[in-house]
Amino acid sequence: MTPEELAGLVHLRRARDLIDREYARPLDVPAMARHALMSSAHFSRRFRAAYGETPYSYLMTRRIERAMALLRGGMSVTDACMAVGCTSLGSFSARFTEVVGETPSAYRGREHLAVAAMPACEAKVRTRPTRTAPAATAATAQSRIGEARPAAAA
Repeated sequence: MTPEELAGLVHLRRARDLIDREYARPLDVPAMARHALMSSAHFSRRFRAAYGETPYSYLMTRRIERAMALLRGGMSVTDACMAVGCTSLGSFSARFTEVVGETPSAYRGREHLAVAAMPACEAKVRTRPTRTAPAATAATAQSRIGEARPAAAA
């Protein structure tokens, strides 16, 4: 890897760290690109090549991840939506369902005993939503974290 490529990765990591730190703040691709010292189009291409998803998709995945933790703690769906920086409850619910595989209300309403029993660092890894694979069904997602999930009524 050339020194120029390494420098580019450092700038991309700064932008990714900005997203991780400021996910609840209004962020757009041009602001992230400025933080990475790149044009918006170049930044989007390089970010996707380095991390496997677009900057906006990464931002929304981090927001969903934080919302999942808030919902497990008992926060209302509307409050969790606003707390993570989403301004539209409908868009938030649609994206949450797409990423997690179930609605925010359904996620909030079920037991999370396995997550509560594991160390926080392990829970964060096992419950982290991913955008690189299509959304798993709720049962598949639950098997990932070791919870038994009753079958849905037909």
